[in-house]
Amino acid sequence: MPLTTTYWLEHAWLGTHTEPGVTLDVTEDGRIGAVRTGAAAPPPGATVLRGFTLPGLANAHSHAFHRALRGTVQVGSGTFWTWRETMYTVAQRLTPDSYFALARAVYAEMALAGITAVGEFHYLHHAPGGTPYADPNAMGEALVAAAAEAGLRITLLDTAYLSSGFGAAPDRHQLRFSDGTAERWAERASALKDRDGVRIGAAVHSVRAVPADQLATVARWAEERRAPLHVHLSEQTAENDACLAAHGVTPTRLLADHGVLGPRTTGVHNTHLTDADIALIGGTSTGTCMCPTTERDLADGIGPAAALQKAGSPLSLGSDSHAVVDLLEEARAMELDERLRTRTRGHWTAAALLRAAGADGHAALGWDRAGALEAGALADFTTIALDTVRTAGPVPRLAAETAVFAATAADVRHVVVGGRTVVRDGAHVSVPDVPGALAAAIAALRD
Repeated sequence: MPLTTTYWLEHAWLGTHTEPGVTLDVTEDGRIGAVRTGAAAPPPGATVLRGFTLPGLANAHSHAFHRALRGTVQVGSGTFWTWRETMYTVAQRLTPDSYFALARAVYAEMALAGITAVGEFHYLHHAPGGTPYADPNAMGEALVAAAAEAGLRITLLDTAYLSSGFGAAPDRHQLRFSDGTAERWAERASALKDRDGVRIGAAVHSVRAVPADQLATVARWAEERRAPLHVHLSEQTAENDACLAAHGVTPTRLLADHGVLGPRTTGVHNTHLTDADIALIGGTSTGTCMCPTTERDLADGIGPAAALQKAGSPLSLGSDSHAVVDLLEEARAMELDERLRTRTRGHWTAAALLRAAGADGHAALGWDRAGALEAGALADFTTIALDTVRTAGPVPRLAAETAVFAATAADVRHVVVGGRTVVRDGAHVSVPDVPGALAAAIAALRD
């Protein structure tokens, strides 16, 4: 296939090691056509990416509108549940147009952080009060359009959210989340279609938000389409207690009994689990998406990520409520949180953490042949500077360790998605003033 672009990478992550002088050929369909090593200097006509280039990062769990909460929920103390009330207030103010403006800015912020694919856990479906828009998927399509303008791939995880808790009717805040029944949710979600740069998946908001007798409907919808299926799982001990009171089993057991667990399913958080829960998740190859910056911001606790992975659960990472947007920090935090919990070091290598932030995150979002710098893979990659105050000093062969344990989103210099440059020299090419766009979109919600 004819080549569109050749890139020369000063240092590149090839999955097991850092390789100097790597040349990538990108084909017209946005994939890597060839990978050549040993190029001490850029070949004529190549686009030069100096620094450390790794596969694009996958943010496997996002609620775009939560970005509007940054800062405002840090006044005083409170709990997850009081935080939720503030979140509901923001959710009530969004329209398709204002959600597009906010999400476009949020996704541009993600691109600046080296993220090339996002999993949007989307449950804000209808107008306030629950009345459907003329296009019942207007809010979801606004997110898809926002990701396209920001240059990201998106997996829209259309979310069933039907109850305020174990069969109770939605409260006034939650009416716009609900389709009434899982069958009506499935009918609406079926109108959403995969397209270039877009995958459609499903989500169960939580066991408290989808009645047990309707879980199988959501699972079946995803299975018929071989689509990813995500679910918030055991984020709070209160959820576990309520599930035990209502059903006599843990949330994990309830999901297993209704066919929700499996290799295309990802549990988000998976924080408060029993040993039997861990065995169920691992034994079904259900994934785990850890969101350490949100889990610590909301005082959720430290989940058993190491035990889950050992049991057979692939790990991915998400920025969730966007207390910060930095997948390098999420990767670092997963290791450092486990060090604090166990008082031992070295649970994951830098290579393993980059896999969680890259290849396994893409797999959780339904993107095949992604998250690797290899022939046939999607031409999505991110370059991190090795000459900033955070990254200067280590030898280049330790670039992976430097990226994971020292770099931040501020060190991202270039981002390419499908062979197309999205971020160049630290600036977004199509959203020139990302801070301004964020400020304007969030101020509009306050006003």
